Amino acid sequence: MNTNPGPSQHSRSRSAKVAAAPRTAHARAIEAALLVTLAALAFGTLRDAHAGTYKWTDDKGVVHYADKMPADAVNRANVQLDAQGRALKRVDAAPSADELRAKVVDVDKQKQAAREQEEAARRDRALLATFTREDDIELARSRALGTIDGQLQSARVYAAQLTRRQQDLLEKKIAAGNKGVAPAVERELESIERELARTNALIAERRQESAAVNTRYDADKARWRQLAAAGETSLSTLPPSQVGNGAPAQVVPTSGRR
Repeated sequence: MNTNPGPSQHSRSRSAKVAAAPRTAHARAIEAALLVTLAALAFGTLRDAHAGTYKWTDDKGVVHYADKMPADAVNRANVQLDAQGRALKRVDAAPSADELRAKVVDVDKQKQAAREQEEAARRDRALLATFTREDDIELARSRALGTIDGQLQSARVYAAQLTRRQQDLLEKKIAAGNKGVAPAVERELESIERELARTNALIAERRQESAAVNTRYDADKARWRQLAAAGETSLSTLPPSQVGNGAPAQVVPTSGRR
């Protein structure tokens, strides 16, 4: 049996190849055209995305549009728009000098508040470490006031001595009458007046110091009671406004604690 294809079969195969060739070239041409079109569209889209418009408002409330922010408006709030008018990017106005100064002041206040809070906590820790009982605070107060009272007493005695000597010299000056007293007496009187002024000033200072010590220990006692009531473990739970005025007064450690 002859298996070779006949003339009719060869003709059909050749015809199919010839018909397929034009279709393949046409398809390639269409694909190339499509690629070119897509590339053009992509380029146009990319170009539109970067072709931005800036929008801002001036001091008079007039809205401006431009493809570039002018030099005198670069610090203003503005919006960058795309080709379709959609917002791409918003920029806030640059802070003014007054606003920057206000921010610096605010930061300084925050730092100061933090320092004060830390100092208040430090005083609380020192207060609890110094006194274990309320009676210890009163004992420390008595010792501090005792030192001041001793100085006051010495100053008063000295002032009384100066006053008596001053009176004696004044009596001599009166008795001398028009003749006057010796220059040494006049010099001593002037010296006594200066010394009396210094001594009286010292007495006034010690009285003020005594009042300040009482105020500090009153505040320490009130704060110590608060801390004791809180269990002495939550120093940060009480607001700084409840902290006593000033640091605890210097005290001599107490003895014989129960």
